[in-house]
Amino acid sequence: MIVHLVDGTYELFRHYFAVPARAAADGTEMGAARGVVDNVVRLLESGATHVGVATDHVIESYRNELFEGYKTGDGIDPVLFGQFGLLEDALRAIGVTVWPMVEFEADDALAAAAALADADERVRQVRILTPDKDLGQCVRGRRVVQVDRRKELVVDEDGVRAKFGVSPAAIPDYLALVGDTADGIPGIPGFGAKGAAALLAAYGSLDAVPTAPGQWDVPGLRGAAKLAVTLAERRDDAFLYRELATLQRVGPDVGAVDGWRWCGPDDDVATWAEFLALPTLLRRLDRLAAERA
Repeated sequence: MIVHLVDGTYELFRHYFAVPARAAADGTEMGAARGVVDNVVRLLESGATHVGVATDHVIESYRNELFEGYKTGDGIDPVLFGQFGLLEDALRAIGVTVWPMVEFEADDALAAAAALADADERVRQVRILTPDKDLGQCVRGRRVVQVDRRKELVVDEDGVRAKFGVSPAAIPDYLALVGDTADGIPGIPGFGAKGAAALLAAYGSLDAVPTAPGQWDVPGLRGAAKLAVTLAERRDDAFLYRELATLQRVGPDVGAVDGWRWCGPDDDVATWAEFLALPTLLRRLDRLAAERA
């Protein structure tokens, strides 16, 4: 089997900014949720059998307790945020497994599900459907890959190395150095993509980087002496940022792989088809269910 893991938060944001606003009959804005539901049904129609969708039901997570500057829900349009619950309920109605995260984040759920599926010998490949660089740490060979459906791009382990200059396992170390503005991780001053990649290529991880600046041996690293001093002074910060960037494979409740198999829609799907103004939804799902019976 092939497992498909969908970043529902990314998809909801993408559709919110890409498709026109659309209100339900009662005036509730649902355009983005409608787009994601249709997109997931298309995924099923393309042959996907085991599907899980992770969402950030609450934007904040345990990471906000570790670092005050970590991302929050401040600034998110209430019209967008109001569609998270709609999306989760609609996906359940079409029979798709949903993981709405509260203590953890959607990325953690995807990481946990990917690890679970990777350990299942029945699984031929795990496809994580998101371009989010955080998920690069979950990639393994060609067995666990990232897929950007919009760009029709599949990123395996070689692809991660080509893009970032580091192995998947070193992605949290990389993000600790360069920062991640989307998550509110500031990074270490002076480190850009090339400098971080060069340092991690030389030492493998932050743990192995010598603490004494004069001990660094990183060929071709520009400004190495200054960067070494900076990292020595900010080492605790770097380890904190790495902790923030490390996805939790144990903790999020994602159930079991067999539970992600799509077995048809729930009884209330017709109500959701009407609410989302998707008149062909029920017919599409019934046809799929009949084909797989």
